[in-house]
Amino acid sequence: MQTGFATGFSHVKPQDTDFKGGGLRDFFVYRDLGITEATHGKVVAQLVRANEAPEAGTGWHRHEADFHIVIMLKGWARFMYGDRETLVEAGDCVHQAPGIAHFLFDYSPDMEYLEIVSPADFKSIDVDAPCEVPAPTPWQEDAAPAAP
Repeated sequence: MQTGFATGFSHVKPQDTDFKGGGLRDFFVYRDLGITEATHGKVVAQLVRANEAPEAGTGWHRHEADFHIVIMLKGWARFMYGDRETLVEAGDCVHQAPGIAHFLFDYSPDMEYLEIVSPADFKSIDVDAPCEVPAPTPWQEDAAPAAP
């Protein structure tokens, strides 16, 4: 292994990093888990949490990534993968094959998932819609998440 390219040790506790906006989607907040720094950009691991009710969703897109998994920790989310609707619930793990067209269009107020992607600076690219997308489920006023 070349010097300078070895991965480092990382241990991040919940109080070490906060959920923050400014990530890929403005209706989610993200909590960095320290993996990007430890792997010198080879991998990103982050917690993603619902911050606003679904309205337009993510839109149809694909990622330029070698590896991408989502592990749902709390709540649920509905995705379109190509023309297939997929409900991802707490405890589920989804491997998003490289380049697969998808659309996250609905999620619960308590949705939180772990996302692990390689490389860390993966690209998100808009694509043409292969099919119609169902409408999201409106949140009840008392179901909105607390501010981070």
